[in-house]
Amino acid sequence: MQKFVAYILTSIYAVFFLLTLVVFHPIQWFCFNVLGYQAHKKSVDWLQFFILRCTNILGTRYTFTNPYKIAKDQPLIIVSNHQSMYDIPCIIWYMRKHHPKFISKQELGKGIPSVSYNLRHGGSVLIDRKNPRQSLPAIMKFGEYIEKTKRAAVIFPEGTRSKNGQPKPFQTKGLEMLFKKIPSATIVPITINNSWKMLRYGKFPMGIGNHIQLTVHEPLKLSNFENKQELIKQIEKAIGSSINP
Repeated sequence: MQKFVAYILTSIYAVFFLLTLVVFHPIQWFCFNVLGYQAHKKSVDWLQFFILRCTNILGTRYTFTNPYKIAKDQPLIIVSNHQSMYDIPCIIWYMRKHHPKFISKQELGKGIPSVSYNLRHGGSVLIDRKNPRQSLPAIMKFGEYIEKTKRAAVIFPEGTRSKNGQPKPFQTKGLEMLFKKIPSATIVPITINNSWKMLRYGKFPMGIGNHIQLTVHEPLKLSNFENKQELIKQIEKAIGSSINP
């Protein structure tokens, strides 16, 4: 019965989701080309807000827990586990004061209204995961951009999404490179729970009635750690400690 209801709600959700992407695409274009970065950034923030509201059709609700005051005048490296594509609008919306930017696979840079445009023009970096000669210099340049602008680099060190919520071991090369290129960064570990359930049946129908939770852990000043491998272990432990079974 639940899956039958999921088919109905997913069909309704898909209409509003696609409409949101199509409506915000020209809004983004106008903001970026006419009004500049700040206006474009605001349009992207509100795009995420409406994407999250679309998921409410599926009975999805959100809890964001952050007991820490994080200064806005410093670069951040947001490190999170990765359960589904719905992690991304959550992070952009709830961490919007810090201007989150992403390391994303290049395939997402074209063909998706609003999403592809933002990835190409909003400060994120597109990489070819199969080509280190392209991806490593691109990540280095991205890190320099974050250090200079004091914005937030978001990285999912697991590399690929977890399909059952269980965390995968960190792949450390990307993190190590960001550490090198953003020396003044504060590390913000975030645990995401239950977003994998949005795709428990696959892309259609979508999972319904899910409670997606984001938990921010104690920020860590990169410059306080000489041993970066120990820092990575500490980050991985903090994120894993709050993942629901």
